[in-house]
Amino acid sequence: MAKQVIVELDDALARELERVAPARSRSRSAFVRRALRRALDVAAEERMAEAYKAQPDVEPAHFDPRIWEPGAASRRSPRRRR
Repeated sequence: MAKQVIVELDDALARELERVAPARSRSRSAFVRRALRRALDVAAEERMAEAYKAQPDVEPAHFDPRIWEPGAASRRSPRRRR
């Protein structure tokens, strides 16, 4: 189910939107949805970063991240053959 949202824009922003996505084109709604999604994602990332700053991880890592780096396998010591 989709909801309609009415948003007021100042004249400058409305002119800019009209240049990028004219009202008569179907791409305007898609453009606004993408812009809103991007802004919401940025806001979520900022909230997450603030949460980590407020309460950082203090537990030791359960794995050595160097193992997961590209080429890590070639740096391991070779197994001895019997």
